[in-house]
Amino acid sequence: MKIRSTTVLGVVKDGKAALGSDGQVTLGNTVMKANAKKLRTLHNGQVIAGFAGSTSDALTLYDRFSNKLEEFRGNVPRAVVELGKDWRQDRYLRKLEAMLAVVSKDHAFLLSGTGDVIEPENGIVAIGSGGPYALAAARAFLSSNPAMSAKEVVQQSLQIAGEICIYSNGNITVESLGE
Repeated sequence: MKIRSTTVLGVVKDGKAALGSDGQVTLGNTVMKANAKKLRTLHNGQVIAGFAGSTSDALTLYDRFSNKLEEFRGNVPRAVVELGKDWRQDRYLRKLEAMLAVVSKDHAFLLSGTGDVIEPENGIVAIGSGGPYALAAARAFLSSNPAMSAKEVVQQSLQIAGEICIYSNGNITVESLGE
C-alpha cells in the first residue's frame, strides 16, 4: 500500500515568509493519522522546511539540510543547491521518497524527490498531493487581495486544499518568519 499524505505550502512576501501543512497521513484508503507534524524551524528560526512523502526519509533530509545550512552559515540558496547535488550523487539519498519545501524571508525552494532544486518565480512553493490546489488558491489570494499577509495566504489556501484533496485535512499548522 502506498502512503499518501499532505499539502505543504509556503509563501514569501514583502520580506516575510510562512510555511504550513495539513496533518493527515493516509495509508491506502485509510486515514492513519490526522495530526502529523510536517514542519521544522531550522537555523536559529531563520528557515522553515516542510516535507511530503516518507517520514523517515524526510527526517533524514531535514538533518542533511540543517547540516548544509550550518556549513554555509545560513545561506539558503547555497544550502539547497548543495543538498540537491548530494541528493543526486549519493546512492542512499537517491532512494529517499520525500520532497522538501523550504522558505526564508527572502527565498522559497522546492527540492524534488530526484534532487532537483526549484525556486519559483512568484515566491510560492507547494508540494504534496494537495499542493496544486493550495498553489492555485495562494495565487488567487495574492492577486486579488494584496493586503493579505503571507501567513494569512498560507492558512486560507491550506484550508481550501484540505476541503478538496482527499489526502489532506483541515488540521493546519503554520509557521512564519517576520510576522
